[in-house]
Amino acid sequence: MLQVHGTVCRVHTKSRQRPRVDQTKMFKATRILRQVADFRSPVTGFVGAIGNTPLVRIKGLSKETGCDIYAKAEWMNPGGSVKDRAALFVVKDAEERGLIKPGGTVVEGTAGNTGIGLAHVCRDKGYKCVIFMPNTQSQEKVDLLRMLGAEVYPVPAVAFENPQNYNHQARRFAEERENAVWTNQFDNIANRRAHIETTGPEIWTQTKGEIDGFTCATGTGGTLAGITRYLKEKSEGRVKVFLADPPGSCLYSYVKSGGKSTERSGGSITEGIGQGRVTDNMAQDIGLIDDALSIPDEKTIEMVYRLLDEEGLYVGASSALNVVAAYEMARQMGPGKKIVTIICDGAYRYQTRLFSKKSTPCWTKKEGVSRAIAVEGHIKIIYIKKEQYSVFSPVSLFRHALGLSSRGEALHQHNDEQAVDNNDHESPQHSP
Repeated sequence: MLQVHGTVCRVHTKSRQRPRVDQTKMFKATRILRQVADFRSPVTGFVGAIGNTPLVRIKGLSKETGCDIYAKAEWMNPGGSVKDRAALFVVKDAEERGLIKPGGTVVEGTAGNTGIGLAHVCRDKGYKCVIFMPNTQSQEKVDLLRMLGAEVYPVPAVAFENPQNYNHQARRFAEERENAVWTNQFDNIANRRAHIETTGPEIWTQTKGEIDGFTCATGTGGTLAGITRYLKEKSEGRVKVFLADPPGSCLYSYVKSGGKSTERSGGSITEGIGQGRVTDNMAQDIGLIDDALSIPDEKTIEMVYRLLDEEGLYVGASSALNVVAAYEMARQMGPGKKIVTIICDGAYRYQTRLFSKKSTPCWTKKEGVSRAIAVEGHIKIIYIKKEQYSVFSPVSLFRHALGLSSRGEALHQHNDEQAVDNNDHESPQHSP
């Protein structure tokens, strides 16, 4: 009789001799039983399914650096992104404070994923959902929000100090109506609390406390701040935290200067990350951050393709930037370390902006047929003309397609709290 993790397996044999145990099969059975034991109990509704996402080891980068590089698979939340967590907690906060009653309306200014998370949560809880967003965002996000029953108001992308900024319009909309609440994701610290209470503990448990470093970019600040707070307290300061920043954001210079500079320049193709000020979500924890990394768009786009080619992971630019940061952190900290980052969502929400013929002029201006195929076992972009082809590197292709100048500066930037112009982040009056 063989007992594996509390489960009794009877071995039948015709002889009275002790049966020989196949060690390979025993270990396989042990793994299967362990996986089954890790399955969660049934949950209730959409909100019950939020969180407890897998931690995925990035094989190629781990081998290259000699570290274990992991990414939290936040695309596996039921609404498809890390923002499901914040959406649930800001709504719960409004309920706990008596700001909304059954049948009420939740209003937010958001460029995408927070709105999608809110739309799902509101459907589950029986609230109406109203979203104001810049009219520069990907059509996939707009279509999904409307399919989920949200009222969507795309408005001109103007700077934060302009009264017509989408955040201000969302606030006024809620103030003018009964039983309506503006959830204010950037400065509502319930956003940060979501990651102190869920994401941080999950990472600690999944790594068995053997985590050496964490890094990710930030838009509202909730994810980075909440996870930083939890990991620093749990490890008594041992875990290092690096902030990752795209071009056009001020947080890299803020951390590097010890809070003395908010210098920023250029722009980025990434969506939903980067910032022009320290939000209330970040303010309590930014002093805990050990260092910052500035990640250029060229490295981000290369990583989009590398993850798809080597790992089968289909991620957008913001998630790819996080993985680049984890790679750079691993190289700085040296072999043998365990580094964790966040894959915020999947790339399917950015197909129109990043991958389609409609959004990439170089696809349509060339003669012949253009397509992505496998070349020598790897994903390449090729252009076919009269039985001949040219292979374009992902970087050169996307620099041309997305209007990047020779200096690597993007023509547009679509981060969550800013206007479309390169340097139109938050109002300078809100800067620290």
